[in-house]
Amino acid sequence: MTDQNLITAVKENILYITINREKALNALNKATLAELAEAVSFANTTDEVRGVIITGSGEKAFVAGADIKEFSDYTGAQGEELAKKGHDLVFNAIENSKKPFIAAINGFALGGGLELAMACHIRVAAETAKLGLPEVSLGLIPGYGGTQRLTQLVGKGKAIEMIITANPITAQEAEKIGLVNYVVPQGDVVTKATEILDAVKKRAPLAVSAALKAVIASLNDEGYQVETALFGECFDTADFKEGVAAFVNKRPSVFLGK
Repeated sequence: MTDQNLITAVKENILYITINREKALNALNKATLAELAEAVSFANTTDEVRGVIITGSGEKAFVAGADIKEFSDYTGAQGEELAKKGHDLVFNAIENSKKPFIAAINGFALGGGLELAMACHIRVAAETAKLGLPEVSLGLIPGYGGTQRLTQLVGKGKAIEMIITANPITAQEAEKIGLVNYVVPQGDVVTKATEILDAVKKRAPLAVSAALKAVIASLNDEGYQVETALFGECFDTADFKEGVAAFVNKRPSVFLGK
């Protein structure tokens, strides 16, 4: 793999992926998503890899969201295609992998960052981490599975609250509601994730793959199609244009519901 935005290494049958855009709080731009897609494919096709750990560089952020400037002028059709491509190549590819993926959430996991963590099978969060889906503050909705996976993990009521208020929660609250499996000191997130995969490595690989497939099969895929279509529609609204303009210019948004 030739990476510009990721640091990857295989150690003792674990593929470690570090999103290496610390100055941009590890935001997901197109290039990073393309590299993630390549890394996921590598994991799925390489027998040496028994599990994957994804984390972010630095201490501030796991992934603080998508790179908003890249899609600020998208049309509805382009927005829907953006979500569909991300689903197919990265987020669904992770969830449907025959190898276990663990998100080592070392800092902010917001928007697409939380969606990336939720696509993983297990989540370990630093005690200083903040998690949330702020998309409605930009005139959008989560477009990489956030409406579906958050609901599956924490239930309808809490998912709706988090999504429509756009308020982040602490790692401790995330553990309480089932959004993350463990909360550990900031420097221990990768160590804890490795500990979990070390246990998995002792189990029968085909049985682990079968178990992952069986659990994921219990989820209904129709909701993802609805989310993708609605995500695209948001790009054609004046509120989306206003939300992005306010974000870029660091001012409060004035939404008109149009």
